[in-house]
Amino acid sequence: MSDFNIGQLVRSTKGRDKGRIFVIVRVLDDEYVLIADGDLRKIDKPKKKKIKHLAKINVISEEIKEALYNDKKINNAFIRKELERLGVNSRD
Repeated sequence: MSDFNIGQLVRSTKGRDKGRIFVIVRVLDDEYVLIADGDLRKIDKPKKKKIKHLAKINVISEEIKEALYNDKKINNAFIRKELERLGVNSRD
């Protein structure tokens, strides 16, 4: 039902992290996802966030998506580099 996917870039619209860009690392259900940016929110401790508090950005990181689907280990530097490569500053 949710049109949010792993690897999808999102902008937080509520909370302390409002305005920051994150990547979805896991979809929990139709209401919650886990997000990380490799900086404020590390991959080993992603933020559980309500979907209604996120604005979708029409960019999907295929590298992050493939790595997560194939259970490959990704680190925070990889996420930061990928966000930078996609032309997104997580602190925008």
